[in-house]
Amino acid sequence: MPNIAIGGIMHESNTFSSLPTDLAAFEAGHLAIGDEILSIWSEAHHEVAGFIQGASEHGYELYPTLMASATPAGPVTDNAFNELVQSLIQRIKSAPRLDGLLLALHGAMVVESYPDGDGEILRRLRAELGANFPIVTTLDHHTNVSEKMVAESTALVIYKTNPHVDQRQRGLQAAELMMRLIRKEVNPTQALAKPPMIFNILYQNTSAEPMCSILQEAKKLESRSGVLVANVAAGYPYADVHEIGPSMIVVTDNNPQLAETEAERLSNMLWNVRNQLHINLPDAAQAVSQAMQSRDHPVVLVEMGDNIGGGSPGDSTFILSELLRQNAVGFVVVLSDPEAVNACIQAGVRGQVDLKVGGKSDDMHGSSVHIYGRVRLIHDGYYEETEPRHGGGRYHDQGTTTVVEIEKRSLIVLTSKRQTPFSLHQLLSLGIDPKQMEIIVVKAAIAYRAAYEPIAGKIIEVDTPGLTAVNPLHFTYRNVRRPLFPLDAES
Repeated sequence: MPNIAIGGIMHESNTFSSLPTDLAAFEAGHLAIGDEILSIWSEAHHEVAGFIQGASEHGYELYPTLMASATPAGPVTDNAFNELVQSLIQRIKSAPRLDGLLLALHGAMVVESYPDGDGEILRRLRAELGANFPIVTTLDHHTNVSEKMVAESTALVIYKTNPHVDQRQRGLQAAELMMRLIRKEVNPTQALAKPPMIFNILYQNTSAEPMCSILQEAKKLESRSGVLVANVAAGYPYADVHEIGPSMIVVTDNNPQLAETEAERLSNMLWNVRNQLHINLPDAAQAVSQAMQSRDHPVVLVEMGDNIGGGSPGDSTFILSELLRQNAVGFVVVLSDPEAVNACIQAGVRGQVDLKVGGKSDDMHGSSVHIYGRVRLIHDGYYEETEPRHGGGRYHDQGTTTVVEIEKRSLIVLTSKRQTPFSLHQLLSLGIDPKQMEIIVVKAAIAYRAAYEPIAGKIIEVDTPGLTAVNPLHFTYRNVRRPLFPLDAES
């Protein structure tokens, strides 16, 4: 029976953030070694769970190594990167015998000394394991794929959904491909095509155009004889790196010309609609006014500039300020603010608090806002999500969390750790029924949709400033390849 190692190191790095991602950030996120991986990930909706499930479905022995991930923030420190990669390699090399490696990477990791962090991981692994050792790698839909990532992997398998609800399936797809490789049924050859553009995150919803049609074409392509995998990646726009932007990677069975032709065809499909990708979103004042006039509740206000899943701090106050200024009622806002959490703990449940909340991480996300209210709840911040949701995780920890009830039936949730709003249980675990609120603010872009779209009366995407502002023209890119749409005028 083949023996397959599983593991990974995942991070989405926002190079415009000044918050470095060190080893402590991975320890606060998910860092599992050996059999811990099986207990943490086997029941999740994540590609690692697919790797694990693949052992029983496809008949191989598992050798779990290291699995690490951290909440998106600034670039990974050299020390953290080197320690994690060295540990991964040591654990792989300590195995008595291995036939292949199933590896989970994000694809948008930037390290202090390595702009292409994921490519560097694959390069080091390839140097240690040899040119012919099978390395099948899964990547996030927001990967900025490099030529190095293609060259140093045997095959790449990328999520097909955003919000990411197919991660486990992609892990299973990678596992099946690995077994076909080991049995010498196929000989993967892959090609990369990248349209010269930054693809705006506003249009990266795979259930809407233009991504819907392109993904459908990729899925049809996978049913074609000789095509093993057809990947479409939207790219991550908040990394100032050469590889930024969407990528099409087609993996064929020993047919490099077919791979190249089809990757270019998919690339052209996206390039040809670039001028249809308009940005026309309300600002915070306009969005709050629209929400208050709506009769369809709850209204979900999407704070695009403070998308925690894109590396923002989670303490932006632009929408909260407008909610208070316009006397909105029945709203809930979640802020990452450990200082305010501690003040609530000191006051105790039912205690009155006079706080300045949010706007403490930097000068990009608004000023602190004054609130006065009653501490309704102090919670340990743990919750569980059993349904397929973006990120694939099951067990979540937003740190010690408090709920402050202010006037007009409105709630401020204060967390000790940044937590992406991918699960309704973030609120349900605190005794808050989202369906009963009139306005919900989510600090996200697309990924919240799997959880919130089914209960939303109306969704309003809001153009707010911040580290994840929706318009790429808000940022100064110094390291990307040029020309690049929409940064450069076309001749």
